[in-house]
Amino acid sequence: MPLFGLMLALQVALVIHVLKSGRDTKWIWVLMIMPGIGALAYIVLELAPDFLGTRHGRAASKRVKQTLNPNKDINAASLEYERAGTVANSIRLAEECMAKGRYADAKELYQKCLTGMNEFDPDILFGLAQSEYALENYAQSRSALDTAIEKNPEYKNQDAHLLYAMTLQQQGEIEKSKEEYEVLVTYYTGPEPSYRYGMLLKEHGEHAKATQLFESIVRKAELSAKHYTALHREWINLARKELAG
Repeated sequence: MPLFGLMLALQVALVIHVLKSGRDTKWIWVLMIMPGIGALAYIVLELAPDFLGTRHGRAASKRVKQTLNPNKDINAASLEYERAGTVANSIRLAEECMAKGRYADAKELYQKCLTGMNEFDPDILFGLAQSEYALENYAQSRSALDTAIEKNPEYKNQDAHLLYAMTLQQQGEIEKSKEEYEVLVTYYTGPEPSYRYGMLLKEHGEHAKATQLFESIVRKAELSAKHYTALHREWINLARKELAG
């Protein structure tokens, strides 16, 4: 990619970051008027102090890299898989396929991994369940999750638990889904289960309880550090939208 193209891509990525992270919009003008110097100033003055060395910082860095070269990770994973079709390489490629919306390919890779000593590996079964859910194969998704728990009773994964509640909801088992969401909102580290539970309650006429959940999401965001709000911005904004009517 020519240098001009790289600079333009970086400029666009940083402008998007300004908007999504809620930073001072004056940075947009700086980035537009002085793309090179402005980008460097934004990275040094805004990104580095807040995110350097943190999990969120690494995630933000990865997003910028993906904007510059969106197929880098999946191409690298594909190459490693071609070199050696190990379970580890298969899982890595499956995860990249999921990120790219190639759910059928991810499903096939996860299924190939479920053999021998990995036949009932809970993390691989969870990956398979995610791909099945994305393909709207809800019965198969639930079956994979049920197997993961049955064969690994000590397995703890909050995202697998959330997926199970979502799968029950998609299968029309509303009361069971509510029970799972009730547990999830007590320990899940982000607001996604609270929002999803609120929307489920709203759809079934329990508006007051739904509103309480949306309010709790917004309130926690107001009391939390900036990185929490940035990390969960999607669900926080959706909750705010519901409260705004």
